[in-house]
Amino acid sequence: MEQRKVAFIGAGNMTRSIVAGLVAGGYDPSCLIATNRSKGKLTALEQDFGVQVTTDNVAAAEQADVVVMAVKPQLMEEVAKPLQAIDFSSKLVISIAAGINVERLQQMFACELNLIRVMPNTPSLVGKGMSGLFASSVTPQADKQFAGELMQAVGKVCWVEKESGINDVIAAAGSAPAYFFLFMEAMQQQAIASGFDEETARLLVQQSALGAAEMVIANPNIKLCTLREQVTSKGGTTAEAVRTFEQSDLRGIVSKAMQAAVNRAEEMEKLF
Repeated sequence: MEQRKVAFIGAGNMTRSIVAGLVAGGYDPSCLIATNRSKGKLTALEQDFGVQVTTDNVAAAEQADVVVMAVKPQLMEEVAKPLQAIDFSSKLVISIAAGINVERLQQMFACELNLIRVMPNTPSLVGKGMSGLFASSVTPQADKQFAGELMQAVGKVCWVEKESGINDVIAAAGSAPAYFFLFMEAMQQQAIASGFDEETARLLVQQSALGAAEMVIANPNIKLCTLREQVTSKGGTTAEAVRTFEQSDLRGIVSKAMQAAVNRAEEMEKLF
């Protein structure tokens, strides 16, 4: 991976995850700098990974080739305003903030940015993330490659051709861990109701979820429906459980939930 000077504006969990993945993959920590209002998270990053740290966003961004905006959407405008004094013409800007589109980000920075939007998800914290990326029309291929490799440090990536596709990524990946957690929570509760203690009930559910995911990964040429059918013996217990899900319109519920996530993402774009 190309060794560029990268400044992370904001030192939250996602910054820590990306830094950890980059350093573990051999990226030179002296090429990484993180900023934050408070020093607690910065101290941890400095001690754990050997990266540079500062509370000065402008100083960090000025010396960087790549500026990663890792701040909450509601803080983006406030954080971006002092950065307007910087010449971004030769820099790549990566935003991981949901709900702020390219046009609005350019307004906040008062210039046309060489910009890539990224929508990661929380499994990035354990190196198993899924990130969607969208590049503005002026972004060079070399910058797109760098951004993709940056996010591959914490998992898998996919590119969307239209910016609206980021909202679809939110529904299918960004918010998706919560869907699975909810399903697992419901299964654990029923297992407890059946007589298992909480720890055992969790073990049963989490190991089954892990095993199912690993089977999907290990069999990329087998359709998901086929994997399901292979577990479902005609007239058996699994078949009865699946029939119950189908009767309750599980597919319809999932469709409505994912569309609700897209709708909310579109609403958020009007808030900032």
